[in-house]
Amino acid sequence: MENPVPGFARSTELANRLHEVVPGGAHTYARGDDQYPEGMAPVLERGLGARVWDVDGNEFVEYGMGLRAVTLGHAYAPVADAVREVLSRGVSFTRPTRLELEAAEDFVSVVAGADMVKFAKNGSDATTAALKLARAATGRDMVAVASQPFFSTDDWFIGTTAMTAGIPADVRDATVRFTYNDLDSLRALYARYPGRIAAVFTEAATGTVAPAPGFLEGLRELCTAEGTVLVFDEMITGFRWATGGAQEAYGVVPDLSTWGKAMGNGFAIAALAGKRELMELGGLNTDADRVFLLSTTNGPETVGLAAFRAVVEAYRTTDPVATMRRQGTRLAEGANAVIEEAGMRDHLEVAGHPNCLVFLTRDASGQPSQEYRTLFLSEMLKGGVLGQSFVISAAHTDADVDRTVQAVSDALPTYRKAIELGSTAGLFEGRPVAPALRLRAAPRRR
Repeated sequence: MENPVPGFARSTELANRLHEVVPGGAHTYARGDDQYPEGMAPVLERGLGARVWDVDGNEFVEYGMGLRAVTLGHAYAPVADAVREVLSRGVSFTRPTRLELEAAEDFVSVVAGADMVKFAKNGSDATTAALKLARAATGRDMVAVASQPFFSTDDWFIGTTAMTAGIPADVRDATVRFTYNDLDSLRALYARYPGRIAAVFTEAATGTVAPAPGFLEGLRELCTAEGTVLVFDEMITGFRWATGGAQEAYGVVPDLSTWGKAMGNGFAIAALAGKRELMELGGLNTDADRVFLLSTTNGPETVGLAAFRAVVEAYRTTDPVATMRRQGTRLAEGANAVIEEAGMRDHLEVAGHPNCLVFLTRDASGQPSQEYRTLFLSEMLKGGVLGQSFVISAAHTDADVDRTVQAVSDALPTYRKAIELGSTAGLFEGRPVAPALRLRAAPRRR
């Protein structure tokens, strides 16, 4: 028996109410309903494993998993149990708890490049703290960031995106970009701004681009030679490429690294970690002018730390990274097989690291297309699959993967029709999705 086509009446009603009280209708731009086909943006009620249910009663296999934060599955019992247990003992105090010590010791035991760690609640705070440390340590003002989508919500990075409103020009000018996997592009920045670059920020790898042979090693050597602090953003790679992140997977150790997302399997916790001589600039074991590093009321609250410790234990006793790799590989191979069989590989493809897959949607001429992305998202939702990507978790079962491959197969006739017509007109409702970070609300102006 075929699954019924989901309806979204209640979700649409609640989404409209959200827009009345929350700018953009969501607390994260990537979660906005402008990222989904109009009238098909589920408002969720609950999740278990790799499945979620919305307010209309629809059940979906979910990908992205909390914007890549959930690697062990929704409501993963050992994490949930650890949080329930700690709730009975209080969550916030005026002095450090033993849990803070134990969590910090856990962290430095699994991250090779961490002599010390400081916890926070979101990754942007950690990345901005890393930049502040680098500026204090070097006495320089500028930062070079790799040509990758996102590092922080703070002005020093958002000023490099299309959404620059409210950010002074001098702040924007202090951040410059280089091309990932191109050391010469970074050397050119050093030549252009001699003695000014305090830090280099990069994701060591992304879902779609791996480091070229020698790139990370060359980056490490160049930053050392130039007296620049090398920072790895491990928000996505941490606990997904390996327990110890990309620095473990590729064997290159940065000066500082920033963490979040999978650390808490969805619970709010982030971290700044790195070399002792840098981290102590925000502590008491220094004669230098002190850096106001991370000082947050909620950074050390016990819920996030308990969740983190349970995550570490899960990674010590099981192998979520290997499970994600196996199931991601199975999904990519299965989806690409049905796409290939349909002769559609020039227009639709599942690509990237097995633990961080994306789907690539192209139009009749083979160019990336938001309209065709909207069409594919629409067809996948009809097939019971929710996600802006195919980022997997260790909770995705064979049945989840099989259902997803079937949904891809079922989407192909409609996608083929659009290719043959050279247009998606009439094949989905409303306006196309749009990039989350864009200058204007159009094309999804409400």
